[in-house]
Amino acid sequence: MARLTVRAGRELVITVPYVSDLNAVEQFVIKKADWVIKKIKYFKRFRKSVLMVDNRKEYLRYKEYLRYKDKALEFAKERIEYFNSFYNFEFNKINIKNQQTRWGSCSAKKNLNFNYKIVKLSQEMADYIIVHELCHLRELNHSLRFWNLVSEQAPNYKDIRKNLRGKEL
Repeated sequence: MARLTVRAGRELVITVPYVSDLNAVEQFVIKKADWVIKKIKYFKRFRKSVLMVDNRKEYLRYKEYLRYKDKALEFAKERIEYFNSFYNFEFNKINIKNQQTRWGSCSAKKNLNFNYKIVKLSQEMADYIIVHELCHLRELNHSLRFWNLVSEQAPNYKDIRKNLRGKEL
């Protein structure tokens, strides 16, 4: 008659024949409530370690992320060390992320974050992203002072930005 499934994202799925009596389905779910709660609690333990993907494209992107993240972290550390020898900014952590819309970011806590795809860019574009985020350690905005800092190590940053806009994330 009816089947209950609790998914890793703690979603409840009820599978019933098309012509089922809704009252009977409701009673079935109520009867299984303890089991549902037990399963939801079970999956709650794995909240951060369970990957939920809705489609093949997301799955392939995640696999690519796993393949490139260590290389991207090594690259980012090396280039930050190089450019920061000029700037001498203090920062906390360097993170590699699987972002859909950003090449990089800098948090108020001075954490530098980069998209794993940075290693698939040209050296010039990747270096610009590193410099851009490093400069946010001093200026957490896009003021004239910020762009002046960027231009010290990436004088042609306007052209690079223009070319970067056409790159798929």
